[in-house]
Amino acid sequence: MHWLVLVLSGVMEAVWATALGASDGLRRPGPTGLFAASGTLSMVGLAWAMTELPAGTSYAVWVGIGAVGTVLLAVLRRQERLGLARGALLLVLVVCVAGLKAVS
Repeated sequence: MHWLVLVLSGVMEAVWATALGASDGLRRPGPTGLFAASGTLSMVGLAWAMTELPAGTSYAVWVGIGAVGTVLLAVLRRQERLGLARGALLLVLVVCVAGLKAVS
């Protein structure tokens, strides 16, 4: 259960990062509210997951999911392009995060 919460918290990290970018310096209420809500859920979930999982591994997995998710959201929103090198590097990041989970 803790791993599931950690993964969902990583997804919420991608949501808050994307919402923060869309908030225009916290001047747009919709994205600002989404940023605040998803940021809170992300941090609370990470904190709870760390009650049973190692802090270093939890944080690395959380950041990795958030980073990959943020890039993928930007690609889906057509704000960034996903080239071959960038896609390969994201894949390496995903493999490293999965590896951390496997050895924990």
